[in-house]
Amino acid sequence: MTPAPESERAAASKVDEGAVKMLAAFVRAYPGRSGVALVALLFAGLLDGLGLSTLLSMLSLATGSSGDPSLPEQIALDVVGFLGVEPTPLALLLLATALISTKAVLVLLAHRQVGYTVAHVATDLRLALLRAVMASRWRFYLAQPVGRLSNAVATEAQRASEGFREGALLAAMTINAVIYSGIALMVSWQASIAALVAGAVMLWALHGLVKTAGAAGRNQTGLLRSMLSVMTDQLGAVKPLKAMAREQHLDSLLERQTEQLRGALRRQVFSKEALSALQEPLLAILVGIGFFVFVVHLEIPLAAVVVMLFLLARVVNLLGKAQRSYQQMVICESAYWSMRDAIDTAEAEREPNLGELKPDLTREIRFDDVDFSHSPPERLLEKLCMTIPVNELTVIVGPSGAGKTTLLDLVVGLLEPDSGRILIDDVPLADIDHRQWRRLIGYVPQESLLVNDSVYRNITLGEPGLGEAEVQRALESADAWDFVAALPEGMYTPIGERGGRLSGGQRQRLALARALVHSPRLLILDEATSNLDPQSERAVLATVAHLKGQLTLLAVTHGEGLLGIADNIYRIGGGKLHRQERDARVATGSAPAP
Repeated sequence: MTPAPESERAAASKVDEGAVKMLAAFVRAYPGRSGVALVALLFAGLLDGLGLSTLLSMLSLATGSSGDPSLPEQIALDVVGFLGVEPTPLALLLLATALISTKAVLVLLAHRQVGYTVAHVATDLRLALLRAVMASRWRFYLAQPVGRLSNAVATEAQRASEGFREGALLAAMTINAVIYSGIALMVSWQASIAALVAGAVMLWALHGLVKTAGAAGRNQTGLLRSMLSVMTDQLGAVKPLKAMAREQHLDSLLERQTEQLRGALRRQVFSKEALSALQEPLLAILVGIGFFVFVVHLEIPLAAVVVMLFLLARVVNLLGKAQRSYQQMVICESAYWSMRDAIDTAEAEREPNLGELKPDLTREIRFDDVDFSHSPPERLLEKLCMTIPVNELTVIVGPSGAGKTTLLDLVVGLLEPDSGRILIDDVPLADIDHRQWRRLIGYVPQESLLVNDSVYRNITLGEPGLGEAEVQRALESADAWDFVAALPEGMYTPIGERGGRLSGGQRQRLALARALVHSPRLLILDEATSNLDPQSERAVLATVAHLKGQLTLLAVTHGEGLLGIADNIYRIGGGKLHRQERDARVATGSAPAP
């Protein structure tokens, strides 16, 4: 077997602590469900122990063993006496059967609670991460690798929930082992202590395999996170890679990490299988030694020996299963802590609640000496002054990288100026409730970002309160109703992956309808016509033209198509913003002369 790398050996020392903390965190998060499962398991173990004690009494009566009954036997006889039943072998057998059957029902209840909680764990972790990321600052969100988030939602949440399940199994096995040990101690404390010490030695000897598996699980978590981040980024560029016969580039990027992942998986599999394989023969050896000692040296009656061997073999077997569950739990615990770290990091970057005033866009949006930089001290925007009148189309034009989209982010409130102010009807945006302000905005990006669902779902995005009437109104405003109504199932027609069943112009008009469905006051077009063919661009421009006068429109572009219908034009470059008069547009041929 390949030796574990130094990083895994260092991680192994933290395995026990991390696993225990993970289980404690789950219990704190789900105290009700965990408590019900624990109580059910406890009573199930007690009933099982009482059932076995009853069986021991039955054996003693059936074999005619002499001497005083052991404490477990006496407890069983007292229960039978309390029920008013004659303590015959048949009565004891029936009582034992009833107790063990009731125990099975309680175990089923406990496992059902555990199963429900496992589903809650995975779902709650996924939702917690998504909500934390979506509520984070925009700059933080832009820095998050999509593959990292996808891995957390798809694999880490599931592995973390499996860690809870294994922890619950560990608790169940441990409870039963303690109860069986108690019964065995009441039958013969000397033999029980000897057997338990031998079992503890066996578990201690095999604990190294638990730590090896846990360290391999930690390594696996880190490698999967890194691999999926790289893979997600690279798969987005598969077409150009294949077109240039450079697809092997992806293999070379992932080859080293894939080899490391294979090594971690091999160590994990070997440790799990070795633990299982070694426990069984050691258990058989302990049972054989116990039988010899009990019969030959301690001269325990045969009926008691049979019960003792059963009890102690059961104890050691349960502890072995508990150890395997613990091993699986430590394999999964790194995924839980990776998920928690992602959630906590995103929550620490939560966007603050800025402003309390209710927005009301009735006159204008104004930039007043606004400075902004992504990487101080270099400024992307410097002393920007601009007015965006209501119910007019204002277009900002300039080359890529000049800061057009950053300017839109400032209007939306995703970014804050380094200095200067943005005013909405003379009220600083910093004093306005940002969430209410964004509810007044419709946003159409360069990429339409449609999902593989119906037109209706793509427009509403599942938002409650939006029905067919609102969707049809938005489609009509976006000049999309005619082609949607002609689809086989109308607005309930699936549009394919990324809207692949529609043309580029149709997809963009659906994006317009999505932005208009909640009746915004401000419609932002972020390079909304850049990726369209001339015919589709003309169709979208006609839609924008008829929206003029109905709401405020703000568009950025590096092309000239929108200039011919614009009411106001600003050119941006070198961090400066300059207003372009209508005469200049006529001179460039972008608009007809008045």
